[in-house]
Amino acid sequence: MQATTIVQSPVGPLFIAVEAGSLVELSFHRHSRQATASGAGADTDLLRHVDAQLREYFARERTEFELPLELRGPEFHKRVWKALLEIPYGETISYGELAQRVGSPAHARAVGAANGANPIAIVVPCHRVIGADGTLVGYGGGLRRKQMLLDLESKRLTLALN
Repeated sequence: MQATTIVQSPVGPLFIAVEAGSLVELSFHRHSRQATASGAGADTDLLRHVDAQLREYFARERTEFELPLELRGPEFHKRVWKALLEIPYGETISYGELAQRVGSPAHARAVGAANGANPIAIVVPCHRVIGADGTLVGYGGGLRRKQMLLDLESKRLTLALN
């Protein structure tokens, strides 16, 4: 059984889902989704822990998340998502470079599709992947949010928690 919640953040409401002691989803809340406070005690504790780490991240007090993750998806997607976790805070790489890192240099578009299917936004930092020419391209949360996250990490923007 999943425990879920919706938390407020400087980039809008975030939907969080945990299950069996692992974070399984962190996405930009769409109003049709409902959150439930039900779930095992450990999972509701984990929800609070995720929220606390997100608040630290947005306050620039945290550059790495320390959360148990369960990445659910096809093996290729999981390979891409694990590679995303290796991109340091405040840095960006291109889709082509990410494709090379996962051993599929000719498949930048497939890497882009996997990046777009990332179920754990922010924590699995898909926002750190940009176009080869340095432009912002593609982001499930919208390019405005992507720019805000990159600005936050580069210290160009001050965000106040709602």
